[in-house]
This record gives sequence, structure tokens and C-alpha cells, in this order.
Amino acid sequence: MPRLSEVITALENLWPAARAESWDAVGTVVGDPDQEVTRVLFAVDPVQEIVDEALKLHADLLVTHHPLYLRGTTTVAASTFKGRVVHTLIKNDIALHVAHTNADKADPGVSDALAGALDLRVVRPLVPDPTDPDGRRGLGRICELDHPLSLRDFAARAAERLPATAQGIRVAGDPEAVVRTVAVSGGSGDSLFEDVRAAGVDAFLTADLRHHPASEALAHSPLALLDAAHWATEWPWCELAAAQLDEISDRNGWDLRVHVSKTVTDPWTAHAASVAGPSPAATPPRSASRAPSDSETLGAPN
Repeated sequence: MPRLSEVITALENLWPAARAESWDAVGTVVGDPDQEVTRVLFAVDPVQEIVDEALKLHADLLVTHHPLYLRGTTTVAASTFKGRVVHTLIKNDIALHVAHTNADKADPGVSDALAGALDLRVVRPLVPDPTDPDGRRGLGRICELDHPLSLRDFAARAAERLPATAQGIRVAGDPEAVVRTVAVSGGSGDSLFEDVRAAGVDAFLTADLRHHPASEALAHSPLALLDAAHWATEWPWCELAAAQLDEISDRNGWDLRVHVSKTVTDPWTAHAASVAGPSPAATPPRSASRAPSDSETLGAPN
């Protein structure tokens, strides 16, 4: 059986920590380098539910995409939910390793896995990594469909192929618009709108799209938007990463048992569809002589 240090070296070769964004927190969070590893679990979130799953599975190593402590901490007391995660891991000799933006930029990486789940052909990175002479690493991917689809049908494909969540797929654009080329980015992607527009694609599929960036993107061009759940756009990477470690295990004769968690850790648990109701235009206009109340001004854009 390999030691943790050997497995971590293999993971670091796949997703070097040096390629993570400067603000990120990647690498090994807990774990004894000399402990033996026989079973590994991949998941998106290092939450207690996933740690409990690793415990039941008798996993020695948990690999997650999201960091446990992204902004640092002053305590790992078990009275805090993240502290409880740390205590559970250490008490049960389960190591935790994180591959976040270094996995986003990898070749193959998070967006390659997302494109694969949607049956898209990857053409190139959306934001190329300038340190990659081959031009294959970077954030996001520019993709082509195997054949043109309407935006409505492409959204249906995304809803069918990605893991089910309460949110499903939100769509902005003409449902009958033809989609031939798509930019995809696993996780939050509205900071990439400038790059997406420059790529000249028909649609952009990502997660966590906010009102103002999405509205401005639609005003700039006929770009269609598909907004999926954050967790759903990153989960396909777990299967890709597990397959990569499986191949390394076979090559080295490690005989690791590698698993992918199917536990849905998306925080949204239900969805209530809008129904026909009073039109906003039917609401009596506010008198110009009356100052708006605090509740009416709360959340107004600056």
C-alpha cells in the first residue's frame, strides 16, 4: 500500500499547487505523510456529511475541490462546524487534500469534465494559462456542439446530463436561437464575461450568475446564458479525477480503491416555480410626494 506522501505527490503532479490562484488555499489540510492509503473518496465540498461518508467508507484520504479554510481561521474548535470536520478527520486518520483553482486550470481540468458531461468538443481554453506553451491549460473551455441545437434543446441537454439539483438550469436568451459554440466554466463564471464575448460563442454555461453582470452581458451581445448550480458544474470533475488516480494506482501497483461521492451538497434543497399572478404593472405607483420606506430602498444598487 502507498503512503499518503506518495499519493499526494501523484496528486500534486496532476494539479500543482503553484498553478493555483494567489488567493486560493489548496494542498493537504490534514494527514500524516507516513500513513498508508488504501481507499480514497472524491467530493466537491469538505462538509461534515461528506466526512461522515468517508468514515463509513473506511477511506484514508478525502480529496475535495473546495477548500475547507479559504480565508484562514483562528480556531479549529469542534464547537465550529469546520472545526468539527477537522476533529473528525484527525480522530479517524482520514487525510484531506484540496485541488481547487489548480484543478480548474489543469489539462484536463474541471471545465473539461463539464464539457465531457455535456458531450461537447473542447477547442481551447477560454482564458489560456500563459505558462503553458501548448495552450491547453487555463480557465474555462471554448467548445463546439456535435450538431447545432436550439437554446431550448441545449438547456434540456444540460438539465439531463448534469447532476440533478433544486435549481436546475436557468436560461437567458431566445429559446429558439441556434447554438453551435459554447463557453463553459465550472463554478462561478460571471467574472469571465469579457473573455466569453471576445471568444464570439453563441452561449455561455456556468454557475452563480448575478443579476447585474448577466443583464449587462445580454445588453452587449446576443450571447445566451445558461446558469446551473455551482455544485453540479463541478461534480463531473470528481469522476475525471478519480479515473486519473485509478490509472496512477494501476501503473504503480497500488491497488487503491477509489470512490466518488454521489451525495448532493448543493445548499439549495427545493425550488418553487413562479405561477401566474398580479403583474408588477398592476401595483399602484408610489406617490412622488412620499419618500420611500427603508424596506423599499433596501438592496437598491449603489
